[in-house]
Amino acid sequence: MTEFYSGVHKAFVSVDCIIFGFEDNKLKLLLGKRQMDPGRGEWALYGGFVGTDESVDEAAHRVLCELTGLKNLYMKQVHTFGAIDRDPGERVISVAYCALINVKDYDESLLQEHGVQWVELNKIPQLYSDHNEMVNRAISMLRRRISTEPLSFNLLPDLFTLTQLQHVYEAVLGGEIDKRNFRKRIKSIDFIEKTELIDKLTSKRGAALYRFNKRMYEEDPSFKL
Repeated sequence: MTEFYSGVHKAFVSVDCIIFGFEDNKLKLLLGKRQMDPGRGEWALYGGFVGTDESVDEAAHRVLCELTGLKNLYMKQVHTFGAIDRDPGERVISVAYCALINVKDYDESLLQEHGVQWVELNKIPQLYSDHNEMVNRAISMLRRRISTEPLSFNLLPDLFTLTQLQHVYEAVLGGEIDKRNFRKRIKSIDFIEKTELIDKLTSKRGAALYRFNKRMYEEDPSFKL
């Protein structure tokens, strides 16, 4: 500590992670019960305080890795929440981050270890403090970006069918989209590659499997659906 800013009120800085997953054709959110006061036992997002030796982004990556065991996930800052009375314990400013993961990549043993579970978007309970507002802002951000960024591939396995991809879009946008127009548009996008493989597990007739070519996208990121 230094002698600077000695007369200024100090505030805590935290990060909260809004983690979305896709399962059973539904967009889901990872939630748990708070393990500390104030608000112990209330439903909440998973988060933590920013350490003295880390940046806000580093803190978010740390918290996300602790919870999921996964690295290099899609993560974007959503908004900074700093209302004076947002936390009844102390003056806490929280930076919310949105992350997207494929549920199949998540080790289910971590659910029990951290006391969290996947909750469907239309079944989200009242959350601690302003966490519901954080979730709503994150969903709005995804809906704005899904047509201009390849977000959906973060929610899918490496190989997927066009039906699975369409279901992701519908889950994020909150409504059905026209199947014919969707497939026509998808098939015109170079970085969504059709493979020689066939899905016989989720499709009775056998559906072609596709994959996202990240290198090709980075060479020409002018994506819009």
